[in-house]
Amino acid sequence: MKLVFMGKTGSGKGTQAKIIADKLGILHISTGELCRQSTGEFGKLVHSYIDKGNFISDELMIKMLKERISKEDCKGGFILEGFPRTLSQAEELEKLFKADNIIEI
Repeated sequence: MKLVFMGKTGSGKGTQAKIIADKLGILHISTGELCRQSTGEFGKLVHSYIDKGNFISDELMIKMLKERISKEDCKGGFILEGFPRTLSQAEELEKLFKADNIIEI
């Protein structure tokens, strides 16, 4: 099962995502947490955006997310929180899910 939670900042999507992920026994992936926990050269690039109070580029966010959901602990399902934020991210997520046969559209 793959779920996507979208909403305004402070709308409760993180709280609800955690509750549902715990009940279903699947992973809760917060893109905000992914950004904050980034390390190494990739992390330096991510933090160059964050430190200025900016969202990271769609290209960088998509790359980070693709890497994260390709890991073994995502095979049983996951909830995405905070992604997609833009039309471009939504289109790339759709392509990714189609390519991995995660969803049928």
